[in-house]
Amino acid sequence: MVNNGQLIMPDTAPMSFETKRVRTLPALREAITGLRSSGATIGFVPTMGALHDGHLALVRHAKSLCDKVVVSIFVNPLQFAPTEDLDRYPRDEAGDVARLQSVGCDLVYLPTVDVLYPENFVSRIEMKGPALGLETDFRPQFFSGVATVVSKLFHQVRPDVAVFGEKDFQQLAVVRALVRDFDMGIDIVGLPTIRESDGLALSSRNAYLTPEERAIAPKLHQALKAIRDGGSIEDAKAELTRAGFAQIDYIALRDAETLGDITPDTRSRRLLAALWLGKTRLIDNIAA
Repeated sequence: MVNNGQLIMPDTAPMSFETKRVRTLPALREAITGLRSSGATIGFVPTMGALHDGHLALVRHAKSLCDKVVVSIFVNPLQFAPTEDLDRYPRDEAGDVARLQSVGCDLVYLPTVDVLYPENFVSRIEMKGPALGLETDFRPQFFSGVATVVSKLFHQVRPDVAVFGEKDFQQLAVVRALVRDFDMGIDIVGLPTIRESDGLALSSRNAYLTPEERAIAPKLHQALKAIRDGGSIEDAKAELTRAGFAQIDYIALRDAETLGDITPDTRSRRLLAALWLGKTRLIDNIAA
């Protein structure tokens, strides 16, 4: 669970507990039917694997809301551009399943590409609204890929609740719009970002950082806090450049509900950022 932004590690699952794995859609449907046979509610956490404590916090939160929890592990090719890190994205199925078992995940869905995108698959979902700008300015294919795979996973798993991390704040907004617009009837829950003790947001891509880069990386969170506390975005960009960040894709203040520009009707604000440190792209955001 999360208390004042800090991760609290509750008791792990009993040693006798065993997490079931399925890889095909028929096996998934059979397993979901079994989980629901006693009227159980199902929580769902979609992931791309390389699980860390941030992911496990999502699973624990889903368990606090539902009777059973399903986690998917699928590195989605539709959200990677040809120049991005699909092939080198970290993968550790055995370790991931062991971590999920330790927190009492009931079912792990491990589909291959041909299961989610079989031969002659031709459909894509294109999003507007919260999907426009920010990430889309630099990764135009990203939210189409996210919306397509999330829609497929939701229809396959049919959860009551799905839990996402606020670290990917724009993605969370896009998923909420997707579920609303297509009347999916799923409760989308956002969990505050889980951070290291020095403020760095937990991310699978942190594994790419060299020791020197890892020492610099927390300055991103520090810069966002400085802006929130009255500093300017331009000053923060200059400080981050001096610290060693190679490229700043964006640092932007947006309406937290629409992700559009701030207006007189804005009720809450969000600072969002994406920067490159060496060969690693880091993202972060905070309430402002």
